[in-house]
Amino acid sequence: MNILIVYCHPSKKSYTFQVLEHLKSVLAKQNWNVEISDLYAMNFQSDMSEEEYEREGFAKTDLPISSDVLAEQEKIEKADCIIFLYPVWWSDCPAKLKGWFDRVYSVGYAYGQNETSRKIKTIPVGIVICTAGHPNEFLEEIEMAQSMQTIMLEDRLGKRFENKEMLILGGTLELEKVIEKHFSQVDALAEKIKNYFEK
Repeated sequence: MNILIVYCHPSKKSYTFQVLEHLKSVLAKQNWNVEISDLYAMNFQSDMSEEEYEREGFAKTDLPISSDVLAEQEKIEKADCIIFLYPVWWSDCPAKLKGWFDRVYSVGYAYGQNETSRKIKTIPVGIVICTAGHPNEFLEEIEMAQSMQTIMLEDRLGKRFENKEMLILGGTLELEKVIEKHFSQVDALAEKIKNYFEK
């Protein structure tokens, strides 16, 4: 099993980093191959260049793709499961992760395929984990949780993933009340991933 974690947070002092470390320990027990794209540590370029926009905006699939984008696409092609892990900032993922989708989901690869382009494979499992200050109940009450799920699961993951789910780890403003529950939810992920492959 090959797992790719696309991780996006600038600080190792963050709760999101604690979740990453716990997730790594959970996956390590399965003896799975785990690769991490730590977008801040990689200094991943989130802004699309003018040349990249020309390729994307006008579907000029004959124009070259940047080497850093190709490297991420290669990781996708090797993965059986991709886990996206990030904090919720202003109702969405950080700009660097949004930029990952903007650039890595290039035309001809993730959408707008033609007979000459290399099409993204269908990834068996996609899991989105995000940490949020507000409790899940509040996020559901104001319909923010539903909005985040629609954007991530239906648009960004979309039909590119066979199975997909989102885990919102909310209530981090009062961390001592939720951390045990959150870590038990992360503990359960390995079994969930296995179950997807045993269907």
